[in-house]
Amino acid sequence: MISKKSIVWFEEVNKNDVGLVGGKGANLGEMVNANLPIPYGFILTSHVYFDFIHRAKLESKIKDMLSIINYDNPSELQQASHHIKQLILDSEMPNYLIHSIVSHYEQLEQKEESSFSNNSLISEGAKSLKHLFKPAIVAVRSSATAEDLPTASFAGQQETYLNVQGDARLLNKVKECWASLFTPRAIYYRFQQGFSDKKVGLAVVVQRMVQSQKSGISFSIDPVTNDKGKIVIEAIYGLGEYIVGGKVTPDHYEVDKKSFVILKKEVKEQRIMLKKSAYSNKEVELSKSLGNEQKLSDEEIIKVAFLVKDIEKHYFFPQDIEWAIEKDRVYIVQSRPITTIKSNQSSAIRNQQDAEKLKTDNRQPILTGSPASPGIGVGSVNIIHNPREIFKIRHGDILVAPQTNPDYVPAMKKAAAIITDKGGRTSHAAIVSRELGIPAVVGTEKATKILKNEMVVTVNGATGEVFKGKISNQSSVVGSQQKKDKLTTDNRILKTKTHVYVNLAEPEQAQKIAKMNVDGVGLLRAEFIIAQIGTHPKEFIRQKKQHLFINKLAKDLSIFSKAFSPRPVIYRATDFKTNEYRNLKGGREYEPHEENPMLGFRGAYRYIANSDVFQLELEAIKKIYQLGYRNLHLMIPFVRVPWELVKVKELVQKAGLTNLPGFEFLIMVEVPACALNLEEFIKIGINGVSIGTNDLTMMLLGVDRDNEEVSQIYDERHPAVVKVLRDIVTTSSKYKITSSICGQAASDYPDLVEELVQAGITSVSVNPDAIDRTRELIYNIEKKM
Repeated sequence: MISKKSIVWFEEVNKNDVGLVGGKGANLGEMVNANLPIPYGFILTSHVYFDFIHRAKLESKIKDMLSIINYDNPSELQQASHHIKQLILDSEMPNYLIHSIVSHYEQLEQKEESSFSNNSLISEGAKSLKHLFKPAIVAVRSSATAEDLPTASFAGQQETYLNVQGDARLLNKVKECWASLFTPRAIYYRFQQGFSDKKVGLAVVVQRMVQSQKSGISFSIDPVTNDKGKIVIEAIYGLGEYIVGGKVTPDHYEVDKKSFVILKKEVKEQRIMLKKSAYSNKEVELSKSLGNEQKLSDEEIIKVAFLVKDIEKHYFFPQDIEWAIEKDRVYIVQSRPITTIKSNQSSAIRNQQDAEKLKTDNRQPILTGSPASPGIGVGSVNIIHNPREIFKIRHGDILVAPQTNPDYVPAMKKAAAIITDKGGRTSHAAIVSRELGIPAVVGTEKATKILKNEMVVTVNGATGEVFKGKISNQSSVVGSQQKKDKLTTDNRILKTKTHVYVNLAEPEQAQKIAKMNVDGVGLLRAEFIIAQIGTHPKEFIRQKKQHLFINKLAKDLSIFSKAFSPRPVIYRATDFKTNEYRNLKGGREYEPHEENPMLGFRGAYRYIANSDVFQLELEAIKKIYQLGYRNLHLMIPFVRVPWELVKVKELVQKAGLTNLPGFEFLIMVEVPACALNLEEFIKIGINGVSIGTNDLTMMLLGVDRDNEEVSQIYDERHPAVVKVLRDIVTTSSKYKITSSICGQAASDYPDLVEELVQAGITSVSVNPDAIDRTRELIYNIEKKM
């Protein structure tokens, strides 16, 4: 941490300097030092703010005003705010500070150019001529020392000023930033959070303004479901203020974090945008054709996703990221930790159960929007159109508004649920609702028109649906935490004949998931571990450093074996495709280019062709048994023909694994030829099978589930697919080997699970968030049987 300095450049601070430059300033410095694309700037530290308040003799005046107000009275908050802000604006700024701010402002463009000196797009002539014209256009942004901390989000409590140009305007905006520490919403927020007004300082970020053609917010996990495998991106045209404030409903994209496949694209109509106009911003209307276009190209979606993953990897924690695109370049404007991650899985499970109960009520929703904060809320509609009306909201109301901003927070805390016309899952309404644990549906477009005051509605925040009336079978869900807790406890003690396994990939999750009511790991994916190692296995072999690869893999495998022992851990050998292997260090030297990697050089055939690489995995498994564990087993993916299995089994036997006590050898059934000719594979000698529904369904139906043009055809519940699944299970039962299902279908479709349990499947392997509900489902199925 640096000393008491008045003004610092971004690179002079890092994430440890929150007390000096606030959360926003510290994160910007951290990211500049990580070589991420950040618009350059400098920061007036919190010491400057405290010095200003002290010289102007404002401490006691502020304290006296705040000591006599009723924080729950909006008019008193407003009056105190007005007086304190005026005191700050009327006080003179010290001369030393004026000179220092102006000096840093004059150096800004020169410093930024030096930091981007390798950018060939900026000619030397252009650089030298720039300073002969207008001074830099900047954004002046607050960075409170209690803002953007891991324990509290409520971003936007203080003000940001865009398109500021010239010394005089900059100095005025700095004071306005300081004054914004005492907006009504900021005063209320600190009171609720227990932060002392005397101790909370405000740093001011002065940052080169990005004139964004497109902007948005991204989350490195799904903020509604907490799915760590997805990156969520929302985007609009123009400056980003309209997406944060929920004034427009953004496009919504979801990207697979591992493969960077675009999983979902929801394109929304945008009618207005905010853009620079002289020294201010103006709202402009968009044509219908432009407003209905996809805001980001697929290439831009992937570019943003790459940066989001890089930032999460740098911080080792899920991030909420603001970004902007200017002249085809993506800039990161801000990153902060996501504060709404649930500390346990039970609430997510309950929310899903609640959603399913509502679906079975046979009612049609009167309104739909984007699911923003899961849960069920029932109450009377109370429509407000601006923050001046928040006094109308009573405890237990359904708050309905065009959109929300931080001024709505006192009313939001009273609401049973929140519905907005505009905004996406990254808007203010969505973020605050998740933090408060209040169900929310956003972007309905017409809530304030369709709903009427005092109308009773049921809000399902998990599905984005609003139903008329109080749905009776939800009364216990809404009102009784005790019943919720009992339900979760009951799920944990349920036992079933059909084993419930879990799909895992990250060693960090092992210990936590092992404490749940789960019978073992039905699918341990190798790819995440290999990707963390980062280097192609053949590169280790070339350098004669195989032991490094083996030891790292064995170390991670031991984490799973230890956490779940004596319960089984079924390790699926590496199933990277060539395009994924090529992304590893050195991968391009060893991997061919394939037009269709999904049907290419992968699975069992690869182990035969690259037996030296396969041997590394077998050696790692042996090390686990040498440590004394007896619960790690091997599963071979993507087996096409019987002779492949013969060859692979020979390699496993030669490595000595089949002689290990308790070791089991299994295969994935995901190729139709294997599924339809399963008896021939079983006769070669295997202990069990696990059905990979993802690939099997795609090949049976001849459809790419990631291709939006045809993906609607993809369905694991297609009669042809279900028939093949049943045949696999009954064939396995006939030969007395275990059978399981580990594809996404096991987590998503209870009706399919029921079909397979009735057919005699011995286990299902599901995602962590589906463990308890799947256990309860199977318990009820077996009870009926």
